[in-house]
Amino acid sequence: MLAHNKNPNQVSFLSSFKEILDRKHGLYKLANKIDWSVFEQAFSPLYSNGKGRPAKPIRLMVKLLILKHIRNVSDEMVVIQWSENAYYQYFCGEVSFATGSPCEASELVHFRNRIGEPGVELILKESIRVNEKDSDDDNVNIDTTVQEKNITYPTDAKLHNKIIKKCKQIAEQENVKVRQTYTQTLKKLATFQRFRNHPKNSAKARKADRKVKTIAGRLVRELERKLAPNSLHHPTLEIFKRVLSQKRNTTGKIYSLHELEVCCISKGKEHKKYEFGNKASFVKTDSGVIIGALGFRNEYDGHTLEAALEQVNRLTGKVPKVAKVHRGYRDKKQVGDTEILIPSTPKKSDSYYKRKKLSNAHKKRAAIEPVIGHLKSDHRLNRNFYKGIVEDNINIMLAAAAFNFKRMMNKCKSSIWLFFTKAFYTITNLIFWNLKFKMLFKGRLIINK
Repeated sequence: MLAHNKNPNQVSFLSSFKEILDRKHGLYKLANKIDWSVFEQAFSPLYSNGKGRPAKPIRLMVKLLILKHIRNVSDEMVVIQWSENAYYQYFCGEVSFATGSPCEASELVHFRNRIGEPGVELILKESIRVNEKDSDDDNVNIDTTVQEKNITYPTDAKLHNKIIKKCKQIAEQENVKVRQTYTQTLKKLATFQRFRNHPKNSAKARKADRKVKTIAGRLVRELERKLAPNSLHHPTLEIFKRVLSQKRNTTGKIYSLHELEVCCISKGKEHKKYEFGNKASFVKTDSGVIIGALGFRNEYDGHTLEAALEQVNRLTGKVPKVAKVHRGYRDKKQVGDTEILIPSTPKKSDSYYKRKKLSNAHKKRAAIEPVIGHLKSDHRLNRNFYKGIVEDNINIMLAAAAFNFKRMMNKCKSSIWLFFTKAFYTITNLIFWNLKFKMLFKGRLIINK
């Protein structure tokens, strides 16, 4: 059920935010710049009319999602900070300071699931609109990165131990008595596995790994025999069997029992050979606005271009004329009406002007690298805590939207600062030239006398 509308003119015994807050603050300006009616119109049909408990206001939930990624905090922390921060409350539509929490942290999860990818894409679209002319550019830069999933570094020994633990839980839930729990045996084997790096223990560790795998297989087969044919745990046991049967060169390997879609991606980084998660593609204008953010599994970079440019057309209403990419996108020269610029050795017939122009264009393309760095360190792209493929894409788009909103907030600060600095230099120059002309005029009078 939709939330009841609040009266903005309601009298409060406390001072209103408009009286006490600094109007130059970034969140204050951002709150008045975003068009909230867009979200109200788009998300209202997702609620039932007159049925159930009234939901939280749509504006509040959208704002909490934006604040979460702008400030790089968790669902729980953004709810706590809201009750302590007056600017957060004004940003979320409150008139005066409110005590208590705005909602439960779990309600943000339900709201993300309710609006889905199209709803989050609408938030990204609004973040592009807020940046106005800076987002209207015919030249864009495209790059991909890896969004890591919140899983541990996967090894066979870890997965086999988790299978044993899960099998014991299933047996306990279904009241199935297994022949042996292997508790004491696993304690001894864990000791051998733990000290595998010692040269004298490597053979014992390998033997322990094989033994743990055998125990996991026994428990899975025993549960498969003893569980009822219509049990809900049979699909889980099939996943366990896939994990136990996979080898080093198996395609479509499972790296996590709770996140089956995780991919092993190698981007050629010296400090991090393999990353486990999914691929994220970003499209940035030369002025610094992200106008496209999309998630993929582990496709070749060139195969992501068409979907990325299609999203840009959806969000901005136009197709870029030129897209600058790195050499990982090789063999792609044209996608629709967009020309793809890839660094290459210049031809002998090319003039100096043309070579310099291409060189400068590719230097500008490198500016997307620090932007991706900020997305990872400041806006929760470094590790994705959301579950599932849809949530992977949601996290990518929310990080890009937060970057755009924060850019607008910083631009407001810098524009005010630039205005005052320019005004200061203009006044000092006028004073300087005025004094100089006076001195020259006095000098001429003395000479004439």
